[in-house]
Amino acid sequence: MSEHPNAVSVSITPPPVTPTWDTQKVWFVGAGPGDKELITLKGYRLLQQAQVVIYAGSLINTELLEYCSAEAECHDSAGLNLEQIITLMVEGVRAGKLVVRLQTGDLSLYGSIREQGEVLGEHGIGFVSVPGVSAFLGAAAQLGVEYTVPEVAQSLIITRIEGRTPMPPLEQLEAFAAHQTSMAIFLSVQEMDRVADRLIAGGYPADTPVAVVYKATWAESRTVRGTLADIAELVRAAAIHKTALILVGAFLGDEYHYSKLYDAGFSHEYRQA
Repeated sequence: MSEHPNAVSVSITPPPVTPTWDTQKVWFVGAGPGDKELITLKGYRLLQQAQVVIYAGSLINTELLEYCSAEAECHDSAGLNLEQIITLMVEGVRAGKLVVRLQTGDLSLYGSIREQGEVLGEHGIGFVSVPGVSAFLGAAAQLGVEYTVPEVAQSLIITRIEGRTPMPPLEQLEAFAAHQTSMAIFLSVQEMDRVADRLIAGGYPADTPVAVVYKATWAESRTVRGTLADIAELVRAAAIHKTALILVGAFLGDEYHYSKLYDAGFSHEYRQA
């Protein structure tokens, strides 16, 4: 008998432990933000059975390779160019091997999947993407915060500043700052001074709270908290120069309001006030 009158009993049949993977394609797997347990079950199983793994060694936690078999060929792509990476993939597929391309976070953010997929297509090889947990999700979980706070912020902007890769003209920090909503800024901590100045120039108050999370979910992760007025100095003192995410917005502050979803006075499809 259920302990709660509204409890529902659900029977779940687990997926097969050893699925059959298409070895005529390359499997792109999001490695997650750092913690080796923050990989999807599908990604984990692919690593277990992969015969060739090409991993972004400068970015991912190499403890993930412990999931691979002793026979797997593991190649660090940190020092390779696109042509060399593609050669490893093509040779693996042509040999009938299960090839996994292991990339940081989630593939849909700054993942360079399209360029790899297009060149693979020229060789007549397709690919499959297996999503991962992005660093912006890992950082929020680590801090115990929500980007969307009722009546404070209901949107999240994910962006970066220009480096060797330029930004589209309409996607400058100043334009996004005008919204004063939650923001997660990748690949930009090396210019924290300029980031803060541009956000203030765009419309954020100088006392807007900021959290800089170095290597979110890794064992060596560190967090620096401040405001736009002082965060650059704090980051400099902490000697954080790369591999960090900048979180900006009132969602990091003290103001919040309860959601209507669980308000006893609020009716919806499943509950009468």
